[in-house]
Amino acid sequence: MTTPDAPETPETSRLQPGEAFPAFALPDADGKTHALADYAGNYVVLYVYPKDDTPGCTKEACDFRDSAPLRAVGAAILGLSRDDAGSHTAFAEKYSLPFPLLSDPDATFMKEIGSYGPKTLYGKTSDGVKRQTFVIDPQGKLVKSWLAVKVEGRADAVAAAIAADQVGHA
Repeated sequence: MTTPDAPETPETSRLQPGEAFPAFALPDADGKTHALADYAGNYVVLYVYPKDDTPGCTKEACDFRDSAPLRAVGAAILGLSRDDAGSHTAFAEKYSLPFPLLSDPDATFMKEIGSYGPKTLYGKTSDGVKRQTFVIDPQGKLVKSWLAVKVEGRADAVAAAIAADQVGHA
């Protein structure tokens, strides 16, 4: 049986660990533009999710909000969906999300990184946002990506990947 976060076949990313992550400049709910370059020198967690205030996306956002190991590694967290500023504002306020939610209404950047396109959900294939997570190192290179994400435990897994990368660069 296929679940929303477990596709029938494994996905592969166009992006490989060690490669430069594509530059982006996307607006948050307040209209402030966030560019990857703004976070130079810091780890960045970019998580792509389908829709504000839906059960899986709410669980995912709250897991990122509540992860003590992720807070401990000090990474910047950025959520990304196609939702507009009003939706992002309501979602962030409702769940006290302390990180920016970025908007890509036409999915232009999501398509570039492979986070939008054909996906299978409950046996039906259609184009849509793919729940994925990317860890970007302080030099702007991809450390690790999670494709076809399962929400449970991922925030802590992201923290572990960052901690391991930090040790590798110590």
